[in-house]
Amino acid sequence: MINVDEIRKDFPIFKRFEREGIVYLDNAATTQKPRSVIDSVVNFYENHNSNVHRGVYRIGEEATELYNRSRENIAKFVGAKANNIVFVRNATEALNLTASGLVSVMGEGDEVLVSRMEHHSNIVPWQIQAANRKIGLKFIENGERERINWKLIEENLSERTKVVSLTQCSNILGTINDLNDVGMHLHNLGIKFVVDGAQSVPHMPVDVKKLKCDLMAFSGHKMLGPSGTGCLYGTEEILNEMPPYMGGGEMIREVYEDHFVSAEVPEKFEAGTPNIEGAIGLSAAVDYLRKIGMENIRDHEKEIISYILKREDELNMDDLVSYGPRDPEYRAGIFTFNIKKKVEGDRPFGNEVHPHDISHMADKIEGVELRSGHHCAMPMTVALGVYATARASFYIYNDMKDADRLFESIQKIEKRMIVK
Repeated sequence: MINVDEIRKDFPIFKRFEREGIVYLDNAATTQKPRSVIDSVVNFYENHNSNVHRGVYRIGEEATELYNRSRENIAKFVGAKANNIVFVRNATEALNLTASGLVSVMGEGDEVLVSRMEHHSNIVPWQIQAANRKIGLKFIENGERERINWKLIEENLSERTKVVSLTQCSNILGTINDLNDVGMHLHNLGIKFVVDGAQSVPHMPVDVKKLKCDLMAFSGHKMLGPSGTGCLYGTEEILNEMPPYMGGGEMIREVYEDHFVSAEVPEKFEAGTPNIEGAIGLSAAVDYLRKIGMENIRDHEKEIISYILKREDELNMDDLVSYGPRDPEYRAGIFTFNIKKKVEGDRPFGNEVHPHDISHMADKIEGVELRSGHHCAMPMTVALGVYATARASFYIYNDMKDADRLFESIQKIEKRMIVK
């Protein structure tokens, strides 16, 4: 069991939240940072600040050791080895690196398969490469409440499919997709399998070996780590096959006037001075999450979303429309919704509240801080038949009281804004 009151003591920002009555529910965008993560970054700057892999002096060697140990620790967290982990700025950079690297070994007319619930980071990089390399990008047709599974993927494969790239957990619907056996099937077919783990790695146990994925991206700032940190996991085979993404220092072994020899993976993809303190901070975040236990975190969020869905049914608000699966077993701690009068045809002014207004009013009225917009998932938003939504997303320091505050804010907004 998770003790939310004790966990909040570990996060300095909660002193302000408690003083000002703030309920932070934008964890799918970024999470707050515990004292241990903050201290690890400060400690690096105060005691070990130096570049890595270069200096043979004392603090240079200390910095390199801290950096290398961080990579090993983070790799173990997702069931990988250190040389399978490439440090990047975020999942977005990891997926751009992936698209660039995989497309370089694809032929004209080959296809990449994605779903409509993907974050733009798992759509736009493929679109850029498709335009430049003349490959195809195909979308899986799936409904709002439909989980992606092998059967659905198999129905959309063609002889030209070379890559399948999918989110393990939707940032707009909260859907946890059934990817357990997808990797095995794709591997047997010789199709590369890419997983966007930005919304799954922070919230549930994730093991790349069980997923049998070739590549997986995740961000540090969504799992209590510093901003500007993230990782790309890749098998040694695929990382060796992919060309360097950027050129410069650190990523080379030898440079001549007419050619260069790249370093071994993962340094091959890490040009320039890295975010050393960020990697160390992310390792501290991993230690914090490991101490709580990823199974416990998943169970905690399942309890919260179960409570939210139950309260939604009990309140039976005429003007509340929510999205995503109703089974908590397949739903992350994400509640996406709109406030609008359920009428057919054109809606007269006053019968729909813009999600930006929902977010603004929830903060001003009840201190509840939400996200609003298309959540970098416009194809899914369009498929829902809306232009934007409001989103509440929960984490280890949220509880049922926060969920109650959310519904109190929704009820107050509905009362003020909807024309009866």
